[in-house]
Amino acid sequence: MRVLIVEDEPDLADLVARGLRRRGLAADVALDGAEALRKALVTDYEIVVLDRDLPAVHGDTVCRTLRAEGVDAKILMLTASGTIRDRVEGLALGADDYLPKPFAFAELAARVEALGRRSGPVRPPVLRRGDLELDESRMRVRRAGRPVELNVKEFGVLRTLMAADGAVVSGEELLRRVWDEHADPFTNTVRMTVMRLRRKLGEPDPIETVVGAGYRLP
Repeated sequence: MRVLIVEDEPDLADLVARGLRRRGLAADVALDGAEALRKALVTDYEIVVLDRDLPAVHGDTVCRTLRAEGVDAKILMLTASGTIRDRVEGLALGADDYLPKPFAFAELAARVEALGRRSGPVRPPVLRRGDLELDESRMRVRRAGRPVELNVKEFGVLRTLMAADGAVVSGEELLRRVWDEHADPFTNTVRMTVMRLRRKLGEPDPIETVVGAGYRLP
C-alpha cells in the first residue's frame, strides 16, 4: 500500500514514514502543500496523511484540489486543533478521517490501515487464501497453521498478492505499492523478494509466475 505523508515538520514526517515502512507500507514524504500536490497528482497513492496547517499551499486547499481532480486516495487529515468544528470542516472538504495532534503513532497506523481496507474492494483485517493467513494489524503470517517469519518487504508483497484475490499483479505494481519513491525501477529487487518469499512459504509453491505479466496466488 502506497502512502503519502504531508507534514511540514521534517522530524515528525520522517518518524511517521519510518514507522509505516516498518509495517510493510511504501511511504513517501512531502514537506509542504505544493510538493504534496505535485506528488499526489502523478502517483497513485492509496492513502494521503495530510497535515492541515501547511506552508506554500494550505492543507484545506490540497484536500479540495485532490478531490476536484478526481484523486480517490483516502485522506487522513491531521491538525493541532481537535474541535468538533475543525473535524466537521475537514470532513466537508473531502477528508475521510481526522486525527488531532499530538497523536500516538499506533493510532495513526491503525487508522491508515483501516482506510487502506476501504480503498478499493472492502477486505477483512485478516486475509486468507488457500492455507495462507495474513493478519495485517499484527503483521503475522501463517501457512497451514505454522507461523512464517517475513521481513517488511516480503510481508508487503504477500499482502498485495493476497489482496488481489487471484488477479495477476505485475512486478511494476508490486514495486509501486511496496517500495517508496526512492526505489530504482530498473532493479531486480521485486524478483529477489518474491524468490525469498517463496522459500520462506515452503512447498508447494503458492505463488504462480505468469510469464510476461507478473505474479498471482491462484
